This record gives sequence, structure tokens and C-alpha cells, in this order.
Amino acid sequence: MRRRILLLSVGLTTLVVIGFAVPLILLLRSTTAAESKEKARYRAEAVAYYVGDKDRSAADIDAYIKGLVNDGPGRISVRMPDGTTLGQAPPGGVSPPKNTPADYNGDHKGPPKIGDAAFRDLKSGLAVEIDVGTPQGAASVCLYLTDDQLYAGLMPRVFVVAGAGLLVLLLSIAGAELVSRRLARPLEETASTAERLAGGDLEARAPVTGPAEVAKVGAALNRLADRIDEVIAVERESVADLSHRLRTPLTALRLQVEALPDRERAEELNTQVTTLERTLTAVISAARRPQREGRVPHCDAVQVTRDRAAFWEPLFEDQGRDLTLDLPDPPAMVRSAPEDLAAALDALVENVVAHTPDGTPARITLLRTTNAVQITVADEGPGIPLGAGERGRSDRGSSGLGLDIARRYAEATGGHLTIRRNEVVLTLAVP
Repeated sequence: MRRRILLLSVGLTTLVVIGFAVPLILLLRSTTAAESKEKARYRAEAVAYYVGDKDRSAADIDAYIKGLVNDGPGRISVRMPDGTTLGQAPPGGVSPPKNTPADYNGDHKGPPKIGDAAFRDLKSGLAVEIDVGTPQGAASVCLYLTDDQLYAGLMPRVFVVAGAGLLVLLLSIAGAELVSRRLARPLEETASTAERLAGGDLEARAPVTGPAEVAKVGAALNRLADRIDEVIAVERESVADLSHRLRTPLTALRLQVEALPDRERAEELNTQVTTLERTLTAVISAARRPQREGRVPHCDAVQVTRDRAAFWEPLFEDQGRDLTLDLPDPPAMVRSAPEDLAAALDALVENVVAHTPDGTPARITLLRTTNAVQITVADEGPGIPLGAGERGRSDRGSSGLGLDIARRYAEATGGHLTIRRNEVVLTLAVP
């Protein structure tokens, strides 16, 4: 965001600088040309006064023109009354005099009479022409300026304007950097806090600095985080209270079951009560787990899988089964509590034990990808029927609860469960 603000500010400042600089450069160009024309007119008038002197011969005028070559810009030439041209004429030649000055007197007294300067644009420059009266008739003085001479001095002025524009642009960049930092940094920190909250870190808090609007957003986000903490605390207390309320009737129920005269029936009911008690304990444990309090869980899937395989190995040996492990050596961290992953693996392995004949081999494979870890539990039994992953649906005499538990666990950790004919793939998200 800070880069976008900086680019927007620089772009707008550049447009403003260009908007001012272009007309200013055009004005400087026009001013430079006007100054060059005025200097050329003064110089041409001085030559005209010399040409109009009654004591000047053509040779004197020609020598005078040659002596002025290095005195200033421009090329001077004179068209004499007889039509001859002294000096180097401009492209197209010197225009003939338009008329003899009206106030030129025949007694040749007073200064020479000259006409107004006329400016003639040429392809490669500008010609300044002035008519002057001489004893022999009207002559025409021409001073020719090339384009380079006409606009001499323009580039230094353009450089000054360009330097000023560049300075303004640099100042705008510095100002935009300061403004963008002040505006964007609190926004970036607030966005980072929101991401941490979404990831389960409820201890994250946003800054309340910067512009008023940004500080208001940060304060609102902090209030939301505090409210989440309050809700979780209330939930935790509610679960604790629920555990106390349920354990008492469970204990009473267990005592009543043990008092039944039918021992076989009592044993069966006692098993159900034990299962119910374990389920209640698991629910309470899950409600009090660290991730429910804002800390993101993680564990090494390789180690958990190896531990659960070791737990089931004695049963597999008793039933004549081979349990093969295909696990990588490096750790494979997943976004899950170890007890959750262990429970899901137990459900999948128990499914193999319960629904395949003794002696059926099984394999557990763990594969790491860029964004996930895949744990595959496969067997060589009759296969998993369609719909077995849904709670309450199974063609093999079970409730389908084991696969449903694994599926819900996978989805809760950001992954999914894939059920195929002879294998179940548990895909888990990485931290």
C-alpha cells in the first residue's frame, strides 16, 4: 500500500510539474527570441545610420561590414541603391527597400533617415531589415540570425527550470514517503494483527496510532479480540461447569449398573457407561485445548504416526498382521494438536482392525508436499463401501463414527479426508 501511495503522489506531482514546466519553457523560448530580435534591431539600426551617412562610399560600407563580423551575432549585408549587395546575403537575398523615408531631405543635413525594422522569417532563421536613405537613394540593411543565434541562451534557462522541477519532484517524493509511512504502516500492522487473530493468536493487538480513521479501525479490532477472549473464557467456564454436572449422574449411573444382579448385563452396561465417560472427557479436553485459547497448535506428524503404530503393533502381531510404515526421516509439522492427530489415526487403524480379516496386512504412508502433509492408511481387505465416511452409514455393521471423526478432524485443521476402495488419505495443513 505504501508503494501505491508513493507512486500516486509521484505521478500527480510529475503531472503538475510538467503542466507548469511546458508553458514556462514555451514562454522562455518566446522571451529569448524577442530579446534576440531586439538586439538584432539595435545592431541593424546602427549599421543603417552608418550606411546613410553622406560621406560613406560603397568601399567604406563594405569594409565596415567586414569589421563587424566578430562584434556580435548575426550576418550583416546591405543592398545598395544600385541593386548591388555588400556582405553575405541571407538565404533568398536582401529585400529591396520598400520606400525612401518620407522625411529624407535633399540637402543631406541632419542624421540619416531610417525606416521601421521589418522581420522576415526564413527556413533556417530570421532576417531583420531596415530601409535607410542615402544620397544615392534608398538602401536596405539586413541582419540575418540563424535559429541557434535566435534562441541563444534558451538552454541555460531550460536547465534552471528542469532543475527546479526535479527539486520539486524530489521534495514530493520525500513528502510522499513520510505521509505513506505514517498512513500505511499502521494499516499494515492492523492487517497483520487481523491475520494473526484469524490464525488463532488471540494475544495479537493492533496499534492505535496514525491517522484518526486508521487508529479507529485498530481500536475496534482490539475490542473484537478482547470480546473473543471473553467469549472463550465464558465457554471454558461453561464446559467446566458441564463436566461437574455430568460426572455426578454418571457416577450414580455406574453405581446402579454395578448393583444389577445380572452380571453379564451389568458388564455390558458398564462398558457403555465407560465409553460415555471417555467421550465426555474427550469433549471437555477438546474444549480446554490450547488452540481454543488462542494458541495455534502444531505437532510432528511423523513422530505421532510412529508412536501410534507402536501402540497398535502388539495387536497386529496377535492377529498375524503386518504393519508397514513408510515415513520420512525429517519432521513433518502439521497444524494440529498431537492428541487430535493420534485420535484420528487410531480411528483409521481401528477401522482396519475391525473390518478386515485377521492376517490382512496394512500400510501407513506419510508424504509431504508444499502446503500439506498426506497420511495414507491402506489395507488389502475387502474394501470400504460407498458412504462409509458418513456418520451412521456403514455396510459393515458399524456406525461409521470412526471415519466421520477423522473427516471432521481433517476439516477442522484445514485439510480433508479422501476415502478410496482400500485406503483412506488424511490431508493435513501445515503451520
